[in-house]
Amino acid sequence: MRTRMFAVGATTVLWCVLHNALFAANPPYEVESRAEVKIPMRDGVDLSANVFLPKAEGKFPVILARTPYEKGKPEGGMGRVWALRGFVFISQDCRGKGTSGGQWVPFVHDRPDGEDTHRWILKQPWCNGKIGTTGGSYLGYTQWISAPGAGDFLKAMFTIVPLVDVYDDLAYAGGAYQLQVMMGWGSGTAGSIATRTWKREDWLRALPLRTWDTAIGQTVPYLREWVAHPRFDDYWKPSSLRGRHKDITTPIYTACGWYDLYAKSVFDHVTAVRKGSRSKEARKHQHLLVGPWPHGINRDRKVGDVDFGEGSLIKLDEIQTKWFDHWLKGEKTDVEAWPPFRIFVMGRNQWRDEQEWPLHRARYVPHYFHSGGSANSLKGDGRLSATKPGPEPADKFVYDPDDPVPTAGGCNLGGVAGPRNQTAVEQRDDVLVFTSEPLKNELETTGPIKVVLYAASTAKDTDWTGKLVDVWPDGRAINLCDGILRARCRESADKPKLIEPGKVHRYEIDLWVTSNVFLPGHRVRVEISSSNFPRFDRNPNTGHPFGADAERQKATQTIYHDAAHPSHILLPVIP
Repeated sequence: MRTRMFAVGATTVLWCVLHNALFAANPPYEVESRAEVKIPMRDGVDLSANVFLPKAEGKFPVILARTPYEKGKPEGGMGRVWALRGFVFISQDCRGKGTSGGQWVPFVHDRPDGEDTHRWILKQPWCNGKIGTTGGSYLGYTQWISAPGAGDFLKAMFTIVPLVDVYDDLAYAGGAYQLQVMMGWGSGTAGSIATRTWKREDWLRALPLRTWDTAIGQTVPYLREWVAHPRFDDYWKPSSLRGRHKDITTPIYTACGWYDLYAKSVFDHVTAVRKGSRSKEARKHQHLLVGPWPHGINRDRKVGDVDFGEGSLIKLDEIQTKWFDHWLKGEKTDVEAWPPFRIFVMGRNQWRDEQEWPLHRARYVPHYFHSGGSANSLKGDGRLSATKPGPEPADKFVYDPDDPVPTAGGCNLGGVAGPRNQTAVEQRDDVLVFTSEPLKNELETTGPIKVVLYAASTAKDTDWTGKLVDVWPDGRAINLCDGILRARCRESADKPKLIEPGKVHRYEIDLWVTSNVFLPGHRVRVEISSSNFPRFDRNPNTGHPFGADAERQKATQTIYHDAAHPSHILLPVIP
């Protein structure tokens, strides 16, 4: 794995989404570029930036991008193109990256550094008092985290596949650690090249996690901190937006994908600002576009194993140009008429505008698990239907942390991502497969998805995973969304509690979000297991404190689906 794989929010997303509309404009200005401009922070550290200015008298609106992936060269790039059109463009290295001073510690300094950079911009003679921000992935985080502390001068944000809240959206999901992105991206931005040269299994399986960095031959303190704080505590609070959405008063346009690792979070945060901002204008102008993509705005109609058609491609450059022309220049565009949500409905492969999320017209319909006690693998007898279960035998499988179910696409980063055929994974006996009959009519499911699971384990702690799959008539089983829940976090992630071995517990597994039409002849499928590796860390089943184990134990898992324990998936069905 290479560090630049994770820089999609910097070069790939930030620059490549802008070209057609910008270059089509008649450039009214010549450009002056200033390299390595030093911007002072409140603690005396200077951050470096390249500044591109229209070569003319007067003041101009400013577009800022703050990046840990190198700010680029002063000779060219999109900074020059924005300046040609009458904007000042600033590309700044985050603290400790590129030629900026200070120490690189992800997430820690971005809130105050962003605020200080805004204030510096406002004091410059070429600034007209209007600032916009842009960028994707980590560059989205640098925008969102400093937004609550910005004043009325922050007129617009354009965030692409953005990280918004570190703990809730990146580090932990359902209590499980997002191993591949946290250790892969985290060690890469620390300068390690170990994960580029190791065999994949070597670095992914290194234990214990609390001293994982010894395996790469260097000490990375922040990797240890991430493992040392599995709960949301004072370590994570400075990098969080919890309770701060009301102070975001800026119009924001966000673009993301159903298979992005931030797919769920963008809906959560956009909706939180729409409902809670103290600014009427900000509440009205939170716009979210979601396409059939993984981490990055796709330029190919085929994503993973699915061809979504020519209509799935969008011109994000034109959208962003209109956005900044409207909010920073006051030009007349159609921005005021844009819908709050524009989503790509897979299966039907069409774009659709929506006014709210979740959709008010959705009906939440349970689809229940059934079997004769042998739902193991694709060859088993697992069935899925709207009929409630009666007296049925439970299903069992053995979860072995040394032989976890491999990640096969989905909302992943740094490995195989997106919509992928799941039939190889479904050959495993530790994967329960529940499949409906072929559909006679279309079935649209758009919204948040969850699995309600009644299960017992021989372990004191374990994991439960769920996955929603669209089975095509040709046998392809294409994943739509999935999730994980650490058993000790079943009641609260902040107050974990071990389970009693052998006792049946009720679990709600968040499978995140999707929008898909199951076409006639297709079947609805749900997979249940206990691992999704290496996207998530392996639960060792010991019940020991997180990150401490090199020890692993097998666990026998029992899944119940009877009248007293009606395990099911809850689908938001659109009439």
